[in-house]
Amino acid sequence: MKVRIGVGATGGGLEAGDLGGLADDLDELGFDSLWLSEVLSAPGLDPLVGLAWAGAHNPRLKLGTTMLLPGRNVVRTARALAALDALSAGRLLITFVPGLTVEPERSAIGVAPERRGAVMDEAMVLLRRLWAGDVVHHHGSIARLDGVSISPLPVQDPLEAWSGGIARASLERCGALFDGWLPSMCTPDEAARGRQVIEAAAEAAGRAISPEHFGVSVGYSVGALDQAVAVRLAARARGRSLDELVPVGRSALRDLLERYLEVGFSKFVVRPLSPPGRWRDELEELAAAVGDLQT
Repeated sequence: MKVRIGVGATGGGLEAGDLGGLADDLDELGFDSLWLSEVLSAPGLDPLVGLAWAGAHNPRLKLGTTMLLPGRNVVRTARALAALDALSAGRLLITFVPGLTVEPERSAIGVAPERRGAVMDEAMVLLRRLWAGDVVHHHGSIARLDGVSISPLPVQDPLEAWSGGIARASLERCGALFDGWLPSMCTPDEAARGRQVIEAAAEAAGRAISPEHFGVSVGYSVGALDQAVAVRLAARARGRSLDELVPVGRSALRDLLERYLEVGFSKFVVRPLSPPGRWRDELEELAAAVGDLQT
């Protein structure tokens, strides 16, 4: 199993002028990838713009995004991601998510939570066809396309797309349509149970997901959780204790990653939940704590 660790730069924790240095530091310290997530109503760089900049600045680092799919024009999305993969010589990593269901993000996305699953189903099928170079004719609920194709095509063939989410419907959708799973806010036991659902759904759909394509996005705190951060996370915890979900301290982060490894998860995005004072210092400490887990 190849273990890979990327780093997520959260919303307000990254200034535009820091992005190039962050990419170089991640590369120098042996991390696999830079991840920019998409939350429309929160501070932070647009992930596609930010990753395009980072990819041009550093020619080696992989470029990952946890990206909203509902609310996007599917052809524009296909073109933008294909172009970014082509420009970066195949370094793009994609995880699609349905988005948060609380305000103000709910309104910003513009698709009701109960419709987002169907939107992702339809959009993912179209993205696959467009990335494969098909001329697409499709009349559906999210798009009416008559003879549409895109160019350039992605360098990666196929361009893989993972999904997040731990609800039953999200797990079954991952198995039926996606190439991998990158959830967050789940324990190792929950991750292992979710993987079983995904693999069963994949088998039912006549497909399989590589055992290398299971990972977790882990938000961690260096010290005691900031109160505002704790309140925000508690709203997503569904009544579970944050002690189970959020490691406090880098040694606790390492312990949690080792527990995920024990249940067969090998790809990680680790995210400081509060902005580091200096990114370089945080990355050095992080590399010392977990860098040797990579194989």
